[in-house]
Amino acid sequence: MNNNCCLRGSCTLFSVIASAIIGVITAFLTFSATITVTPAFLWVLLGIAVGYLAVTLATTAFLSCRCEGVCPGRVIGALIAGILGTILTSVILLGFTFAATSVIGAIITGLLLFFFSLTIGETACYALCLAQSDN
Repeated sequence: MNNNCCLRGSCTLFSVIASAIIGVITAFLTFSATITVTPAFLWVLLGIAVGYLAVTLATTAFLSCRCEGVCPGRVIGALIAGILGTILTSVILLGFTFAATSVIGAIITGLLLFFFSLTIGETACYALCLAQSDN
């Protein structure tokens, strides 16, 4: 049995740090009106997050990282947090109208991109975990 996937805790840490940087940059660029978020973009992210949720549930039901340690729990926990955060923030941005350069709108947009990039990063971490385990 290969236990290398249990040593991937730094993957989650790296993913959270990179996602935080992306979220802060997005919030700043939204506040300064350099970028704008359209409803079509929000619907796409919402659809991607719902698809990720379905695939994650199916994957964890049929596959598992067979190793002792914190890898599966930490990665799946962060992945689910990213998916649910993406769904929640996109629904908030779709449901409420914010001024293009409002502080609250910029913060929520930054959170949206934080959660979405966390979802992408944790998917890569989970794929590493599954690839390095014996199934």
